[in-house]
Amino acid sequence: MPGLVSTDWLESNLDRPDFVVLEVSFYEPATAAWFRGHIPGSHYVWWKDLCWDEDERRFPPAEVMATRLGRLGVSDESTLVLVGDPIQFATYAYWVLAMSGFEHLSVVLDGGHVAWASEGRPLTDAPPAVPAPGDPRPGRPVSDASIGRDDVLAGLGSRGRALIDLRSTEEYEGERVAPLTAPFDHGAERKGRIPGAISLPHERLLADDGTFLAADGVRDALAEAGVWPDSEVVTYCRLSHRASLAWFALTRIADRPNVRVYDGSWTEWGSMVGMPVERSRKLSS
Repeated sequence: MPGLVSTDWLESNLDRPDFVVLEVSFYEPATAAWFRGHIPGSHYVWWKDLCWDEDERRFPPAEVMATRLGRLGVSDESTLVLVGDPIQFATYAYWVLAMSGFEHLSVVLDGGHVAWASEGRPLTDAPPAVPAPGDPRPGRPVSDASIGRDDVLAGLGSRGRALIDLRSTEEYEGERVAPLTAPFDHGAERKGRIPGAISLPHERLLADDGTFLAADGVRDALAEAGVWPDSEVVTYCRLSHRASLAWFALTRIADRPNVRVYDGSWTEWGSMVGMPVERSRKLSS
């Protein structure tokens, strides 16, 4: 399926000189899995260094992304394999790269670092070779993959739009701002959810081993959550990483159109003055 590759496929292609394997990690070097053992030849990058503007909370323009990729050895002939630590950071990078015109070079490793390591595939602590600089040219950007807060607000209550919350049940119901896996509960000023949002924790789009469900499984998960087949879909979470995983599953695996990620997600919505917030009545004080 477009954009997704297996661990078998990557291991059989590791020696190809046109492959650039990039581990995109939520974690900085002190705790990132890459530094304890990584796919031979792979490079580490902290997600913000790749995906965000250096100064502003926005995505880098295509020319800046080209420079960043070029420093990692990516050229027009490269295949850029994104390895998530965890998986949603690969899909986040893929989503950002798609919007800046580099989707045609990019694939996501199914299951990410966890799948590779748990299957006993090769790991090393040797640093990768310094890559020869590349000069990749962007292709056509995906222009309909994101949505801003004003459009989300304007569409509340629309029968044609399904607003899907990919956070944990605790976040969705208003018990927490961050998932239980976070070191502390932070990320917005208010707890709760965007009014009318449907709960679909991102794990429901993954198999027990952390790899993606097949297309029929993704469609079944949506149907079980109450999303109509012809609905426009807006996904969100706390920082939009889990939301990007849903965008990838829906659009690149299940081939569903009209799916956009609310980039600001709960971090923005839950901290803005005057924005409507909903949470479970039993938790209200």
